[in-house]
Amino acid sequence: MAKVGIVMGSDSDMPIMSKAADILEELGIDFEMTIISAHREPEEFFKYAKSAEERGYKVIIAGAGKAAHLPGMCAAIFPMPVIGVPMKTSDLGGVDSLYSIVQMPSGIPVATVAINGAANAGILAAKILATSDAELLGRLKEYSAKLKDQVVEKAEKLDSIGYKEYLKQM
Repeated sequence: MAKVGIVMGSDSDMPIMSKAADILEELGIDFEMTIISAHREPEEFFKYAKSAEERGYKVIIAGAGKAAHLPGMCAAIFPMPVIGVPMKTSDLGGVDSLYSIVQMPSGIPVATVAINGAANAGILAAKILATSDAELLGRLKEYSAKLKDQVVEKAEKLDSIGYKEYLKQM
């Protein structure tokens, strides 16, 4: 049974939202991904959001651009955490999406990550699930250690070859 639902308003969001899926896969978390427009197909959206709990979702990651109502509408219906991913837009660079998602009315919170921050949404979903899953918590600790090791390796390389050579290799 899926633990995380990933939903986006358009297939143009897929390159960004797939980063959340990649993180969830790396951490061994089941998920389902779909495309639903809260504006263009409201009946399908309501079915999705109302049935998410019975399908085993513990968290929904919802990506949306422009008016960005999808995360907030999920949060209004789904009783568990919703993480909003504001999409970068051609008109306002994603600030419109960010404001739409983060400015939720009292009582309907949406955890919000950076514009195009789907990878962090995946990590946040994992951290939420890890509060009641010791094995997942262990995998998250390993993931964090791997990130630290990558930074240490880069610092050692910089120390050994100097910044000019390092820049050439980037």
